[in-house]
Amino acid sequence: MDIGLRERIRKRIVDEMDLSMTVDDSEIGALIDSCILEETKEEYIPIKEKVQLRTELFNSYRRLDVLTELLEDDEVTEIMVNGTSPIYVEKKGRIIKTDKAIPTEEKLHSLIQQIVSDCNRRVNEGSPIVDARLKSGSRVSIVISPVSLNGTTITIRRFSKNFMGIDRLIELGAFDESFAKIMKALVRAKYNIFISGGTGSGKTTFLNALSAYIPPDERVITIEDSAELNLKQVENLVRLEARNANVEGENSVSIRDLIKASLRMRPDRIIVGEVRDEAAIDMLQAMNTGHDGSLSTGHANSPVDMISRLETMVLTGVDIPLQAVRRQISQAVDIIIHLGRMRDKSRKVLKVSEVLNVEGGEVVLNTLFEFVESSESEGRLVGRLRKVNDLANIDKLIRWNMKELYDEGEREILPL
Repeated sequence: MDIGLRERIRKRIVDEMDLSMTVDDSEIGALIDSCILEETKEEYIPIKEKVQLRTELFNSYRRLDVLTELLEDDEVTEIMVNGTSPIYVEKKGRIIKTDKAIPTEEKLHSLIQQIVSDCNRRVNEGSPIVDARLKSGSRVSIVISPVSLNGTTITIRRFSKNFMGIDRLIELGAFDESFAKIMKALVRAKYNIFISGGTGSGKTTFLNALSAYIPPDERVITIEDSAELNLKQVENLVRLEARNANVEGENSVSIRDLIKASLRMRPDRIIVGEVRDEAAIDMLQAMNTGHDGSLSTGHANSPVDMISRLETMVLTGVDIPLQAVRRQISQAVDIIIHLGRMRDKSRKVLKVSEVLNVEGGEVVLNTLFEFVESSESEGRLVGRLRKVNDLANIDKLIRWNMKELYDEGEREILPL
């Protein structure tokens, strides 16, 4: 379609729109239809192109412009906007360049303000980085100049509309059915589980899936910087989300504040979406003060690296001896499950480690499972989680009568 015609229609819509009144979706739709018909009555435009134009115009006024179409594509898992350059998306684990772009920086900033205002966040030159979420639940990361040198950057992580449960993860090859039974036993026996992995390795998806094993009579509190957990099976659920400071730099509510508040809300379990700063000390203390069965995630390259990162995060918040920090970690965290994205773009459980005591000044890890690659067929990796060692701490399994269920998943893992 001729660009000049498109711009004439857009200008006509602006001229005829009554900006002094609130216009609902049906009215803006009717106005767009009228302007398209008036501007195209003297030339033939295929119905398909008119419908596409109407959708584009409606999205630009009432939704997220060209991003809307990408957000409605179920195959798209990530959207990457690099200034006014073409937009990139991730589909089936691969990054693809699209033919879409935000035309101007002005339009880009307008789009950003629309996103952040909907979730009570703000972004400007004084605060150029913000994490937000869309009404659909998609996570948004925004970075503007002067921090972003090549223009405003928007990264949107989409989550599947269909709940990704344990059965689906087994079907995709993330782990097998026997491992799922073991996870069921560990969750129900209230082991404190930490999920580690890199960006896009599936940590949040895995945590959501594990929540299916939480007994229905338990009260669960989730704490997140930007809400993205989707615990569908939990009935008695309280969701807490951190809040940035206002324009005056006041009234912020941090993850640390929420963890402290959650302890007075009678939780059976506390789930921290992601630990990335000094809030780690509060999470560890919560796990050490009777809230067994807590879950959390963090970025790391391996279980060993996750321990090191937890140490660093704790030390940024409190000035205590490193040995005291390591004792806190060993007493709080029971299991670390490490996820990774393979070269075929699949996501798998790569290693499961049990956190033992501190020996020789270091936190000792007991590797329970590790992924072993066996072959590659039609571009897909084939392998399995191989048992390495027995679980050393079986007290919680026995206490919660989960030993039989655990044995059913892998009979050799427990010393019988």
